[in-house]
Amino acid sequence: MVSEGQGRTGATGNPLTRRLAGKRLAARAILYAEALIPRLLPVLLLVATFLALVWFGYFRHAPFWLHVATLLAAALGLIALLLRLGGIARPSMDDADRMLEARNALAHQAIRVQDDRPAGADAFADALWREHQARMARMIGALRTGTPEPDIARHDRHGLRAVPVLLAVIAFAFSYSNHGGLLADVVSFRAPAEAAPDVRIDAWVTPPAHTSKAPVFLTGNGQGQPAEVAREEIRVPQFSELTVRVTGGSGDEQVSYQVAGEDTVTAIRPDAEKPKDGKAGAKAAADGVRTMQYKILKDGTLTVDGRTWAFSVIPERVPEIAFDGIPKATVTGALEIGFIAKDDYGLQEAHAEIVPVDQPKDARPLYPLPEYRLDLPRRAAREAKGTTSRNLSEHPLSGKRVKITLVARDAAGQEGRSQPVEMVLPAKTFFEPLAAAVAEERQVFALDANQLAQAIALNEALTIRPEETIPNLTHYLLLQSANARMRLARTDDEMRETADYLWEIALGIEDGNLSLADRRLREAQKALSEALERNASDEEVAKLMKELREAMQAYMEELARQAAKNGQQQSAQQQGRVLRQQDLQRMMDQIENLARSGARDQAQQMLSDLQRMMNNLQAGRPQQGQGQQNDAMRDQMDKLGALVQQQQQLMEQTFQLDQALRDRQESGDPMRGEEGEQAERQPGDNGGDRQPTDQMTAEQLRDALKKLQAQQDALGKQLGELNGALKGMGLDPGEGFGKAGREMKGASQALGEGEGESAVGSQGRALEALRQGAQSMMNQMQAMGQGPGQGMPQAGREGRDPLGRETRAGRNQGPDTGGPEAIPEEFDIQRARDILEEIRRKLGAGATPGLEREYLERLLGIQ
Repeated sequence: MVSEGQGRTGATGNPLTRRLAGKRLAARAILYAEALIPRLLPVLLLVATFLALVWFGYFRHAPFWLHVATLLAAALGLIALLLRLGGIARPSMDDADRMLEARNALAHQAIRVQDDRPAGADAFADALWREHQARMARMIGALRTGTPEPDIARHDRHGLRAVPVLLAVIAFAFSYSNHGGLLADVVSFRAPAEAAPDVRIDAWVTPPAHTSKAPVFLTGNGQGQPAEVAREEIRVPQFSELTVRVTGGSGDEQVSYQVAGEDTVTAIRPDAEKPKDGKAGAKAAADGVRTMQYKILKDGTLTVDGRTWAFSVIPERVPEIAFDGIPKATVTGALEIGFIAKDDYGLQEAHAEIVPVDQPKDARPLYPLPEYRLDLPRRAAREAKGTTSRNLSEHPLSGKRVKITLVARDAAGQEGRSQPVEMVLPAKTFFEPLAAAVAEERQVFALDANQLAQAIALNEALTIRPEETIPNLTHYLLLQSANARMRLARTDDEMRETADYLWEIALGIEDGNLSLADRRLREAQKALSEALERNASDEEVAKLMKELREAMQAYMEELARQAAKNGQQQSAQQQGRVLRQQDLQRMMDQIENLARSGARDQAQQMLSDLQRMMNNLQAGRPQQGQGQQNDAMRDQMDKLGALVQQQQQLMEQTFQLDQALRDRQESGDPMRGEEGEQAERQPGDNGGDRQPTDQMTAEQLRDALKKLQAQQDALGKQLGELNGALKGMGLDPGEGFGKAGREMKGASQALGEGEGESAVGSQGRALEALRQGAQSMMNQMQAMGQGPGQGMPQAGREGRDPLGRETRAGRNQGPDTGGPEAIPEEFDIQRARDILEEIRRKLGAGATPGLEREYLERLLGIQ
């Protein structure tokens, strides 16, 4: 065979030869890296050691001669180690072949054989050699060079290479301390400064808790950098707490705050915030920790040991509150106030301040001013709108002219006040003259203890002819007992007890046990409200809920007993307006469930709604001369409710026919309009989901629409008759009924022409006008004191039922006006389910037009 060099000069065009050349080049590079890395490692370790010295601050504190000597030694060592790199021999081609054969486990020198050839010229020997090369070439396949394997452990058997690396990592972390070094220290030949005392300064700003903002940390970066004023002002809420903590140091570090626009600089000293416990303060001083605090009220600049930060204060706005409508009285004499309030961070508390208008200067009232807390819909809400009802009829100021001012308070203690409103504070209405006289007697000296003699005189005047004015002997004895108490009262507490005693007598004469049950109910509601507000335990809430249920049961029983006593029998038509126990039970169950689940704010709001409902509950008394007129008005309102119901049904029928007609026209099929209905029924399908209009042709549907014109005309005629009857009773139907009549006429014309879509629009507007007219009628009847159901537990003002809810159609109360406090009945829930099922059925058919499909999807909330 010829030599290796001779063999490798031939057959360079062979693909196998070119592939082997590339692999050999990569193998030689790997062999060179394996020889270089062990000699390069000392260089890297030297650099790591040098960096560790720099970051540990060696060059900052070393004297000049040592500084220079260290640099020279490091430079000489680096040069010596770099010179060693030049003595590395380059791997030969044969070394590369051996490495490839070893790493790929090739036998018989399969790579080197490809470059050799036999020395003789025998043809048989040459053919035999070529066969041998072909077999070796098949063994080569895909060669793998691998990665460098320098085997550093063989050169550093004790693992000392980890020491410089660990020192460099530790020194890098230490470089961020006050005594750490910088790379600039290598070329900074300055004399070492005297060791200054180690000092750490931490400063941060804590916004008030009610702002829900995170603290702002002023320090924590830039330690050891030259002091400079912050380029941007730091915005913080007003009343934020600034804290500066100095650890160590000489104790002469200056901390001050200068308000913008003022020349005075306020020095912040730790003495002002030292703990009251002397031992704790001494311990802090011994540890070298000084904490200074300052409340930021205005824009300014903080200076801490030469470093400065500028602050821009976000002012804390005063809460705003105003009346939402005029305060009014409920049927039970409670005061109902609507309000609107807002604050930048959240309202904490709101109340109504009630003060008398015409009170003598020298008056000596026995009772403090009435408390009226407003029910906020949600705790710490930034905006609040609600209505609160409180019964203040027991306070002596009831019936007197007062000035009411709403007050809102935020977490910072700031108060916002509304414009005052003057009104007569609602008072309990006494139908018994004797009870009213006793209440007036009590009010005289309760508002001014100096008028006790006049109250005694009034008491004696009541008993001049007891056989004529006081038929009940018990009442007479009670008045005599009250007279003796007034004569013997000397202190304010005794007179206050006597005033309470007179109030109990007045309530007993008027309502018997009903007033006592009402007081117990209000006290139970107040106790539960306070427990929810202070986030009481579940056990306490459950106990108070039980007391509320018992008080409610007793009050309802006494209310029914009082109604029966007054001869207020309930006819079958009046059952819809009578207070129902299941409604109250449902609300109390919801309150308890919300409180147990942690939704205390929602429970508080629902309890407030319950209190408003009970304040609108009236145990009325029949008044002479009104029974016949009430019956006539009630009949007309019943007719109006039936008219609204019929118009609603007619509109639904019109809509169904119009939809079916449009489906026929769009599909072009006179019998079927929806693709889903064109599909063949599966075996066993009884067609129960088919609508009555599915078997009607387009012409039949158009005729059915025209036939509805007669029903629409009949409803318009009924509205005209109802309008005339109401005018005859002295009621003004207003614009609502006139607009309803015009829309009904327009709907009738559209039906006569077979235009279902236009008819549905007119019918909808007619319904809305009817509801507005019905509400106007209810308001007028209530203003006249002739509301439906007069003389029984009934709606108070604004057409509400005994629960304070808006009246509903179909219950002989007039049409549904969509009141916000209506409680859904089982019928309403089932009707809503039916509507949802019909919408889903229409969407499931898959052939609804584009606009209609988008409308149905919006109804289901899926778009």
